Amino acid sequence: MNTLRDHFLLAMPQLKDPHFGGSLTYLCEQNDQGALGLIINKPLPLTFAELMEQMDIEVTSTTHLTQQVYRGGPVHVDRGFVLHTGSSDWKASLPISDQLNLTTSLDILEALAKGEGPEHFLIALGCAGWEAGQLEQELLDNAWLTCPATEHLLFETPAEDRLTAAATSLGINLDLMTGQAGHA
Repeated sequence: MNTLRDHFLLAMPQLKDPHFGGSLTYLCEQNDQGALGLIINKPLPLTFAELMEQMDIEVTSTTHLTQQVYRGGPVHVDRGFVLHTGSSDWKASLPISDQLNLTTSLDILEALAKGEGPEHFLIALGCAGWEAGQLEQELLDNAWLTCPATEHLLFETPAEDRLTAAATSLGINLDLMTGQAGHA
């Protein structure tokens, strides 16, 4: 099976789902059992400092205080997901590529609160999930475009510019695309 792991899913204009319309999703895993991703362009009205306060984690470093937390998707909205560079030496990490990991354990948040841990990270509450064959069917239905992911787009591009930047990497202007899909 070819996999789109470590790729972006760009929502096509006709995708009107309230969770995914206008979204850019980073695909963390895709296999014969399904797929898992994080929406990376929809920040919540929540900062790292506020999340740490809610979780009762003491923050001793000012490094990440204002970093946004994202709405990662409609699945497991009560769980946190940290997409990050660096090692996968945390209690619960999934290596995605040679450079990126997905961690769900508390130890990474505690390290970040101390100013330690990975240099680049993105925190999401919730994730996007697809059952076996579901994402593949959505791709056939023209709900998504795909392109390889880049760390620059993930960690350095402002959230509101990420979808446009991913489309531009494909030579596409989404504003010029119709919401009508067709098959030849």
